[in-house]
Amino acid sequence: MKSKLPELPPGPVIVDVAGTVLTPTEAERLRHPLVGGVILFARNFESRAQLTRLTADIHAARQAPLLIAADQEGGRVQRFKTDGFTVLPTMSALGEAWMRDAMTAMRAATELGYVLAAELRACGVDFSFAPVLDLDHGASQVVGTRAFHRDARVTAMLARCVAQGLAQAGMGACGKHFPGHGYAEADSHHAAAIDTRPLADILADDAAPYGWLGESVLTAVMPAHVIYPAVDTRPAGFSRVWLQDVLRTRLGYDGVIFSDDLTMAAAAEAGDILGRAQSALAAGCDMVLVCNRPDLADDLLARLDIAPSPESVARIRRLAPTRPALDWTTLQAEARYQHARQFQSQILSG
Repeated sequence: MKSKLPELPPGPVIVDVAGTVLTPTEAERLRHPLVGGVILFARNFESRAQLTRLTADIHAARQAPLLIAADQEGGRVQRFKTDGFTVLPTMSALGEAWMRDAMTAMRAATELGYVLAAELRACGVDFSFAPVLDLDHGASQVVGTRAFHRDARVTAMLARCVAQGLAQAGMGACGKHFPGHGYAEADSHHAAAIDTRPLADILADDAAPYGWLGESVLTAVMPAHVIYPAVDTRPAGFSRVWLQDVLRTRLGYDGVIFSDDLTMAAAAEAGDILGRAQSALAAGCDMVLVCNRPDLADDLLARLDIAPSPESVARIRRLAPTRPALDWTTLQAEARYQHARQFQSQILSG
C-alpha cells in the first residue's frame, strides 16, 4: 500500500518508462531516492484510459507523488493526439495570427495553453516542457515551426499568454531552450550545435524573453545543448557561466532548471552518463533528464552520489499542480474548456 512507502523528497533525476504499463522493475526504479520525475513519450500512449492507469501507477510508486511530464508543445511535438486529445497547432501559427491581429492571437494562445494543460491533467500528467522560446532565425534544423516568431517581444508576449492558460488549469510553464537554439543550425539531438554570437547580442535578442518573463511566468527553464564559444566552451546546460552568472544572477531567475536529455549527441562532450549528470548539476541544474536509455538511467542511479540541496527540493516541489484536475468526462462538459478549444481552433486554422 502507498501508506507503507517511504516518504522521500524529489530527487534530481527524471527517467522514463518503456511501454504502456508500469513494470515491477520500473516501479522499483521509481522508488530510488534520486528519482524525482518521469517523462512520457508517444510510445507510452495507446488510449486515454490506459494513460490514466499508467500515470496513477506512477504516482502511487512514491508516498509523495513523482512529477509526471511530457513534451506536449503542439505541431510536430505532441505526444498524445488521438482518442479525444486536441491536435494542437504549431507555435508558429500563433505568430502568424499575431501578424493579423495581435490581441486575438494573445487570447488564442491563452486558450491553447488551457486546452493543452487541462487535457494532460485529466489523464494524470502534471507538467509539459513548453513553451519553446527559441526565435525563428530560419536556420535551426530542430526549431522551425516550434518557434512563435523571429521577434523576441512577440515571442515573450505569446509565451506569457500560453503560460497563463497553463496556469488556469493548474500547470506550470517551462521555457526552452535557454539562451536560444534558433540561431544554431545543427540539431543538438544528433550533432554538436554552435552559436558564435557575442553575449551582448544573445542577451539583447534570443535570451531577452527569459529576463522579461522570470519565474513568475516560467516555473522552469531548460537550457540548450548548444555551445556559445564567445561566452563559454561548454554547452549552456553544463555551463556555470550561463546558468549561474547569466540566468540566476544577471537575469535573477529562481525557478527550476532542467537539463535537456543527457543522452543527446550534443551532451557527449561532458563524458559518460555520470559525467554528464555531474556536470549539469554542478553548473546549476536542479533536475537532469535521462531518456530512452533505461540502462544508462540505472547506471547513473547506481553511481551518482549527491544530496539534493534544500533549495532545489523546494523549487521542484513548486512544480506540482496548483489545483485538483478535472477528470476527462467532467472536462468535456466544462464550458470554459469547450469554448477554449473552439476559439483557438477557429483562430489558428485561419
